[in-house]
Amino acid sequence: MNAIFLLFLFGVLLLAGEVFMPGAVLGILGALCMAAGCVISFLQFGAGFGILATIIALGLLALTLYVELVWLPKTKFGKTLIVHSTVEATSQPALAEKENVVGKTAEAVTPLVPSGYVLVEGRRYEAYSQSGHAAKGALLRVTGLDNFRLIVTKF
Repeated sequence: MNAIFLLFLFGVLLLAGEVFMPGAVLGILGALCMAAGCVISFLQFGAGFGILATIIALGLLALTLYVELVWLPKTKFGKTLIVHSTVEATSQPALAEKENVVGKTAEAVTPLVPSGYVLVEGRRYEAYSQSGHAAKGALLRVTGLDNFRLIVTKF
């Protein structure tokens, strides 16, 4: 009986500790402890007590999840665990719009062999040279767009 009680207690503590640790490792270990307690209760005390232990384990699981997911986020301590900041930046530059770049002059910022980077009106874009190799500093004409890059040709 003590082993069952200790496994249930340890399982609940592991489930509660999952709030503080990334990943689901503690939750899985807690669930396994509670399942082991249920198996031991079936083996030692028969089906009646095993079913009762399983119902208690499910009730403890439901209570732990309620405390973690509903009650804790409303408390002052729980609010300190939640990240409230946001990032307004983007990881990629804005895509070029066809009407803003096609026909414009571009300067090669890197050698285009045949891909590289160009400047169009002070903005940096990835580009593909249809004319083949273009040296750094070469003046090019933007002729179109291809997915995420500009298509350029030599004058």
